Amino acid sequence: MKKVVLSILLVGNILQFAAQSKESEIDEVNIQGKFLTLPVKKVNENVTVIRREQIINSPAKSVEEVLAQFTGFDIRRRGGNGVQADISLRGSSFEQVLILVNGIRMSDSQTGHNSMNLPFDLASVERIEVIKGPSARSFGQNAYAGVVNIITKTSDEEKVIISANGGDFGTYSLGVGANFGSPKISNFIQVNTSSSEGYRYNTDYKINNIYYQSEIALQNGNLKFQAGIQEKKFGANGFYASPNAKDQYEETQASIVSLGLNQNFSNFKLNSNIYWRRGQDMYEYVRNKPEIYRNMHIGNNIGFEANGTYYSGLGNTGLGVELRKEFLASNNLGHRERFITQLFLEHHFSFIQNKLNISPGVSWANYAEEGNFFYPGLDVGFDITENHKIYGNIAKVNRIPTFTDLYYVSKTETGNPDLKPEHALAAELGYRYQQNNFVGKISGFLRNSNNSIDWVKQNTNDIWKAENIGEIDTKGFEIELGQHFDSFVKSYSLGYTFLETKNSQPEHLISRYVMENLKHQFVGKLENRFLKHFTSQLIYRYNERVTTGSYQTLDEKLSYDFRNLNLYVLINNITNSDYTETFGIPMPKRWFHVGFTYKIVL
Repeated sequence: MKKVVLSILLVGNILQFAAQSKESEIDEVNIQGKFLTLPVKKVNENVTVIRREQIINSPAKSVEEVLAQFTGFDIRRRGGNGVQADISLRGSSFEQVLILVNGIRMSDSQTGHNSMNLPFDLASVERIEVIKGPSARSFGQNAYAGVVNIITKTSDEEKVIISANGGDFGTYSLGVGANFGSPKISNFIQVNTSSSEGYRYNTDYKINNIYYQSEIALQNGNLKFQAGIQEKKFGANGFYASPNAKDQYEETQASIVSLGLNQNFSNFKLNSNIYWRRGQDMYEYVRNKPEIYRNMHIGNNIGFEANGTYYSGLGNTGLGVELRKEFLASNNLGHRERFITQLFLEHHFSFIQNKLNISPGVSWANYAEEGNFFYPGLDVGFDITENHKIYGNIAKVNRIPTFTDLYYVSKTETGNPDLKPEHALAAELGYRYQQNNFVGKISGFLRNSNNSIDWVKQNTNDIWKAENIGEIDTKGFEIELGQHFDSFVKSYSLGYTFLETKNSQPEHLISRYVMENLKHQFVGKLENRFLKHFTSQLIYRYNERVTTGSYQTLDEKLSYDFRNLNLYVLINNITNSDYTETFGIPMPKRWFHVGFTYKIVL
């Protein structure tokens, strides 16, 4: 494997130096942080921005499938096409990655299994911003190993986009989206439905989405509103209790409503949001037989946040506050409530003609029952030249157990009300090079976790139990290369992540989530443009897990663009590989899709 990776990296360098000098500059992308909006070149963290063009051309059907095409992510899906997936980053658990939609948290206090229940499909996504590394200092709970911010966007261009596709296993999707309004008030609405008979017994699904977003331009600011709801119904063959539980069934609902005000004053910028997220989860151990075993959970998160930035000769000072109430009503977990208060403070210093940037900060969180937690952190970046940058950061993070971790009870699992919060000290040192259309990054990172939470058992016949499994030391490194061309080869990218974890617990302890991480991961992409109207994107992934060995997948999307019409053929798992991503659940074999999108300009 090492020889393969080294060979591919060498090819990447050869391609970079062979690039033509007439290439245009890579579009400068800004990152919307908690307090500052900065160009990617200026950010002192490991940041990846997945732009709309990349998403459209990608052989993916859901946000999590897009993320799986970027190294460092371990996407553990139960089925395909966005039915359900857990997002892990650099060896973290799925509870340790914060999911945001336009800056609003989607993380569920019941369980992180529901964090990717998004009320829209890929057609609504403008871009995805990823912060790899601890971000609790800026975002609080769940930003343990990273943050994923999924951004949608309104437009004053009046248009309607119709989309449809069909594929193997009786799969289809229909959607319509519309932008309308004026330069002062812009609106976007999308309605989408998708369904499949399933690629094996009891893996059928039905997903419906409705999403609306609007933006009103104010003097020196804007007012933003979003509302959406998703409903999923799916067969859950082997998803939870055990691989032999073939008749499980689940229905989920997720809705979000938020209103935000962004206002600029002379030396002060204010960003504020009030939001409500509702989640509903109904589970049956045997489909259509609720009398055997049935769970119903209904959770509501209501919150308010205000973040201000003051610009002065001493730098930029950010101060924020968030108040959030979490409610849960469940026939299994009981009636639970939490009130969380969080304060954020950081300052950005610039020295040596803005080449050296230092950002110390701290956040404080109070949980009504668990007490107080502090998350200090420090980011440092130095621009060696315009194209060369080194950066480093160190931070402390904590995570409070979910209500499922604490109170869930079934014949195969039991929670633990005595769980302690898990916490870690994490650090990263990296180098980034960007010139013309080439970007290269290399970084080393570590995370020392204590009181780590996992579901474990001693023997295969035991039940799973939530436990603090002690200290876990995670370390690794990551390499990424990418380049755009104005030729037959439109772009390529290469990424490799190595992880090594050590656990202080006995080796024979069986881990359900945390110690099942990837050890080697390689992702390669090649995008071509030919015959004027055709685009092809090919994605190769190699994943080697600590316990279950390795697998390889190859995905392809071929698109034809002519005026306002896009036709495509998408093939997942071209090589028909046998593999699993979590819990011994077989993933789909080769899966064909054909579809189109058509834009009507009004």
